Amino acid sequence: MSETRCTCGQGHATFGACLRAKNISVGYCKSHLGQDRTRQREWDRELDLYAGARAQGIQPEGTHTDQIRHALDASDAMGEAFV
Repeated sequence: MSETRCTCGQGHATFGACLRAKNISVGYCKSHLGQDRTRQREWDRELDLYAGARAQGIQPEGTHTDQIRHALDASDAMGEAFV
């Protein structure tokens, strides 16, 4: 009686073989390549800042922090939303 634990339908003999075939990897395990949680937090913070500016009716020229800050500062100086 042979029990297989393959979940992809390819009939791998073991669960480990099935996972290897799916090329499963641990998230943020390649920090030497710059793919770590810090970079993700910076990305999320930048997008939150952009979303906040858009909610105020401000249209920054891009999603980078310096572009968003420029649009926010221009809006404050003009007294109306930067578009």
